[in-house]
Amino acid sequence: MAARGLALDLGSSRTRAWVPGHGLVTDQLLGGGSGNLLDGPDPGPGLALDGSVGRPVRRGRIVDPESCGRLISRIADAALGPDRTDSVIVLSHPVLAGAVHRNAARELLAGLGPTRVLVLSSARAAAAYAGPRDAGPLLVVDMGAELTEVTLLVGGRTADARQAETGLSDLDPATLPATLVGTVLDMVKSMWRQDRHGAIRGALRKGPVLAGGGALRPDVTDRLARCLGTPVRLAEDPSTTVVRGAGRILSSVLRHAASASALPGRAR
Repeated sequence: MAARGLALDLGSSRTRAWVPGHGLVTDQLLGGGSGNLLDGPDPGPGLALDGSVGRPVRRGRIVDPESCGRLISRIADAALGPDRTDSVIVLSHPVLAGAVHRNAARELLAGLGPTRVLVLSSARAAAAYAGPRDAGPLLVVDMGAELTEVTLLVGGRTADARQAETGLSDLDPATLPATLVGTVLDMVKSMWRQDRHGAIRGALRKGPVLAGGGALRPDVTDRLARCLGTPVRLAEDPSTTVVRGAGRILSSVLRHAASASALPGRAR
């Protein structure tokens, strides 16, 4: 029976982890900054989670598998313990992450020894936390440090997606709101031109879900709402929307496993 789990969001600038019963246990600035790992000590400024890893993920891709492996291994040790039998790990990835990145992530997680690994897109995770609970079309706008993504979900599946390999860390602070919103609008317009079934229109009527560090900035969110002509959906902390959504999916998986194991004739 799967009884324990860990949800991970390996971002280009921060790594976040969520554990059932504990909530957000790691929100670590890679290459520096601070965070916490369950009830352990703060790693301290300038020290990454494993004491050596810097930026193993760039532009949403794993560029240093060895360092990334050490990073997630330490998180898993603290969250799940050395024996990870009967555990589930959920990892989010950029919606347009290529097969090389997804396979690298699966290999790293397989090395941790959980009984089950689930890899899903960051858009699906964000929708699980901040989106409406229906199967209609939904637009997810994720504005991160090094990537900006716009994803159209229909029935929980990716119907269309656009990605720009620029993010908050690339932009001039003086022009950031206008530049970032312009990038998002260009992607939405491109999707609109190819939308033959009215899904984009339906998603905009609901209001897009905004995630990532850019969604923390009212000068960005207010401008985007005005330009799109629709309200926007914001979770309580948009920067952690993805990992919290991955955690919500993880909790659902664990509940399902527990219910299945409790059926007559099933091993407990």
